Amino acid sequence: MSSSRSRFGPLDQVLVETQRALETVFGNPPAARPNPAADTPDVVLDPHERRHAAGLMRINHVGEVCAQGLYFGQAAVAREPDTRDHLLEAAQEETDHLAWCAQRLRELDSRPSMFNPLWYGGSYALGVLAGLRGDGWNLGFVVETERQVEAHLDEHLETLPPADARSRDILRQMKEDEARHADHAELAGARALPWPIPSLMSAASSVMKTVAYRL
Repeated sequence: MSSSRSRFGPLDQVLVETQRALETVFGNPPAARPNPAADTPDVVLDPHERRHAAGLMRINHVGEVCAQGLYFGQAAVAREPDTRDHLLEAAQEETDHLAWCAQRLRELDSRPSMFNPLWYGGSYALGVLAGLRGDGWNLGFVVETERQVEAHLDEHLETLPPADARSRDILRQMKEDEARHADHAELAGARALPWPIPSLMSAASSVMKTVAYRL
């Protein structure tokens, strides 16, 4: 993957990044792995439960849009091929999560956030800025992002309607994947992010979750 990227000219790279953005925000990229809820029976939720489950899954869908933007932005400026490949591999698994969340939103008669272009663009810019600081910082953002995602997935697993086993199965697999991404980034040489970056990331995430739950 890294060798093919080295043959890209500037215009080629712009086209690649544009295609990735359009597929993430407006497309329906397919998952490479089966949906973990594929064999889990669906149930009829009452209107309040369905709206709540949809709000939580919309937050998670936005989280995956942000993860794609962050990782693609970081990969675009990563200095070492191994770091770039690590980021693109993680992004592929985030594509699975994106597809699973989108499917569950459709099952809940809901839709993704109308602000997905904004979420993606902001995350991509953050990814580029992180990557320009060097690969240790690049990987440090992966660790912090994934640890924060793990925490909010735990919250969602606790607050989902008890009967919504399909959403719960998806979130459990996502949490397992996010933990593995963070562990791999730490082993690859991630630097701990200094204060106040983790706090600012958490504050931005709180705003995103508040807005995405409804919009």
